[in-house]
Amino acid sequence: CHFLKVDLNDMGQAIDALRRATGTVERRRGFELADAVVHLAGIPAPGLAPDATTFQNNLMTTYNVFSAATLLGIKRVVWASSETLFGLPFTRESPAFAPITEEHASLPENGYALAKGLAEEMARQMHRWNPGTSFLGLRISNIIEPHEYAMFAGWQNDPNIRKWNLWSYVDSRDVALACRLGIEAPLNGAEHCIIAAGDSVMARPSAELMAENFPQVPVTRGLGKFDTLQ
Repeated sequence: CHFLKVDLNDMGQAIDALRRATGTVERRRGFELADAVVHLAGIPAPGLAPDATTFQNNLMTTYNVFSAATLLGIKRVVWASSETLFGLPFTRESPAFAPITEEHASLPENGYALAKGLAEEMARQMHRWNPGTSFLGLRISNIIEPHEYAMFAGWQNDPNIRKWNLWSYVDSRDVALACRLGIEAPLNGAEHCIIAAGDSVMARPSAELMAENFPQVPVTRGLGKFDTLQ
């Protein structure tokens, strides 16, 4: 793959990177412009840097990528939003209901999550300004690589270990698939959706986990034995 290292905190570099990318496609495909960007750059989780640093970096880089895409007329932006918008970790405030859906209120608990929420609003406004560019934010659950599945065994005796996100996860390969489908899906606007596996990380029934750990939270539909709660 073509690779170009840039600092996305710099608007000029962001524009130049996407302009160079479109130029590469033009040469390869005979003047057919690139029509999508998948934006996964950023500090990938809270706690990896000071909160203010994470907020500033993730919001500014996303602003620059969104702006560059609209300026260059790129038709689709697929980008990494986050499950943390729902109030993760669920220590200070419990979820309003389960399974969590896209309609759940945004309750960011740190600068990382707050930047994701502001970026979703930024996508809506930038689409309003530039209707030719559509945006899809993927509210991605905790990503698990194939070699990490062995960790699940260590979580079975204590549900508190993974209570912070309702025992949810998503396989890295499914995230990649979601990015591709996000590019291909018919979409006109600025949307967001949850990306999580269909099951939980636990070998205990999901309804039992909710009754034991979140007895006050309404379960709004019937659950399969190990159904995800996101």
